[in-house]
Amino acid sequence: MSDATSTIIFEHPLNEKMRSWLRIESSLQQLEKQRNLDSQASSLSFFRTIAELIEILERGEVRSELLKELDRQQAKLKLWLSSPNADTAMIHSLTEQLKERSTTLNQAPRLSQYIKEDRMISMIRQRLSIPGGCCSFDLPTLHLWLHLPQSVRDESVKAWLDSLRPLHQALESILKLIRHSAIFTPKTSHNGFYQGNSDEADLLRLKLDVEPSALVYPQISGYKTRFAIRFLPMDSEHGVVPAHLSFELACC
Repeated sequence: MSDATSTIIFEHPLNEKMRSWLRIESSLQQLEKQRNLDSQASSLSFFRTIAELIEILERGEVRSELLKELDRQQAKLKLWLSSPNADTAMIHSLTEQLKERSTTLNQAPRLSQYIKEDRMISMIRQRLSIPGGCCSFDLPTLHLWLHLPQSVRDESVKAWLDSLRPLHQALESILKLIRHSAIFTPKTSHNGFYQGNSDEADLLRLKLDVEPSALVYPQISGYKTRFAIRFLPMDSEHGVVPAHLSFELACC
């Protein structure tokens, strides 16, 4: 994010699989940014995020879905080889990368096992649901740990995040290919509404210019082949949505 942002990309999943993947990606990105545990506040933010990630990973067959998608993307790359002017070197490189990601993910232990069984994480997870339940008198072990040398905490964080590396790398490769599978095309909404077909896409990506005079955001609903976009003003009382609003859309 940047204070000088002039264009924003909004993403909306069109199936439960993609919904789960985007949530996992968001959690992993937050963990990377929160990894410098130099205070109680930063540490609790990190542990809340890792607790949320464990909950997501425990809900469904994340590994099997990712392995299926890695195979599907490899099959698509194989088809691209027969296309005119195909960059065969890049396709072969991507194929090898996906094979490597698939092997590593398939051989990894259960995705959340290491962090779920960690004593420190487990202890803190039990207190996070209690309002204010992570005070020093509630978690004296954490209080002591936070007063150890930074290198000790860095080593623990590295081990936790390294255990998630097979997941992170596989998901990163998959989402990158999906996001680049379609280009943005110009669209126009009328009276704040736009409807279209997604042709079995997994993800909608909407690029919108930020106009200080008309701050609006998209509210997207859709599933499988159909979707609808309604633009709403950020200021629900006084904001105005232009009668004709230009944006760009990619169905990935």
